[in-house]
Amino acid sequence: MDFEPVLTAVGPRLRALRQARDLTLNRLGETTGISVSTLSRLESGRRKPTLELLLPLAQAYGVPLDELVGAPATGDPRIHARPFTRHGRTFIPLTRNLGGMHAYKMVIPPDRTPPGTPVERGTHEGYEWLYVLSGRLRLHLGEHDLVLKAGEAAEFDTRTPHAFANAGDRPVEFLSLFGAQGERMHVRARPTQAGDHSD
Repeated sequence: MDFEPVLTAVGPRLRALRQARDLTLNRLGETTGISVSTLSRLESGRRKPTLELLLPLAQAYGVPLDELVGAPATGDPRIHARPFTRHGRTFIPLTRNLGGMHAYKMVIPPDRTPPGTPVERGTHEGYEWLYVLSGRLRLHLGEHDLVLKAGEAAEFDTRTPHAFANAGDRPVEFLSLFGAQGERMHVRARPTQAGDHSD
């Protein structure tokens, strides 16, 4: 396969993959054996990707090399989602365009964490919109501790400290749409006041 025509988009794809998996450059470097400075230059486009660098990255992210470099589609319209698991949570990619807005279906099993255990919240650049398909999702967002039920949605700036958890006794499934800072959804979730029936 000729990689030259598609290498210009590799940097943003690498950064999007790393951010989607909530990995730091240091952690990725430990996993792949690639130095942090090289990883940073790859993501910024200042280092030309080579097979020696891309192969361990594809393995670390659990994606085929074709997807990593954004090879042209072969005409098959189906999305070949390859689920991956992190900290017991299942992520199912629903988009291939990792350089921009991308979507995941996420499944979090029932929480076995002892009550009162501190919640570790993370922050990163971007904007996220989520929609609960089934179960109950606990969203720790800034000073808020919210529980969303099936059919409810939320939208927030991911620079606000946040974390997800299962608030029920069965798996919670939800859709997550994530984009770079400034890529905001058109529909904003807000609390419904008693007697408020406006659109």
